[in-house]
Amino acid sequence: MSKICVYPGTFDPVHLGHIDIVRRALNIFETVVVAIAENPKKKPLFSIKERVDLFQNAVKEFDGRVIVESFEGLLVDFMKKYNTKICVRGVRLFTDFEYELQIAMTNYKLDKVETFFMMPSQDLIHISSTIVKDIAFHFGSLDGLVTEYTAEALRKKVREVLKK
Repeated sequence: MSKICVYPGTFDPVHLGHIDIVRRALNIFETVVVAIAENPKKKPLFSIKERVDLFQNAVKEFDGRVIVESFEGLLVDFMKKYNTKICVRGVRLFTDFEYELQIAMTNYKLDKVETFFMMPSQDLIHISSTIVKDIAFHFGSLDGLVTEYTAEALRKKVREVLKK
């Protein structure tokens, strides 16, 4: 089996904690496939195309070792495309772990997918996409939370939403 893993999520938007998980996963795996879920239940701020673009920009430093693409449907079906049964999930808090454990056990039941849980670095563990969006909508500083490219996209998106 090749050393490839899938890192799924909504990533609305990608933040430095997500990039930290990718960086650390690349210490273990040759390739990380970032699988961005359509997930209309969450009512994302950014379109699927925008989220893919933001993540691709955020991982350009990894010299082609990271593939970013969107998917719909079951993660286990998407993973077949890459012939892997290894999933990486970031967890920050115990409450994250409970939810992620349910998903991991379901994916294992569905198709024997093994899930590796990784915590972001201590200086990034507090960051979530929800917090990043809240800060952006209150015109706070996004320094140390997202890349400058994502910060610019967030500021632009906030202006668009507030004009409506």
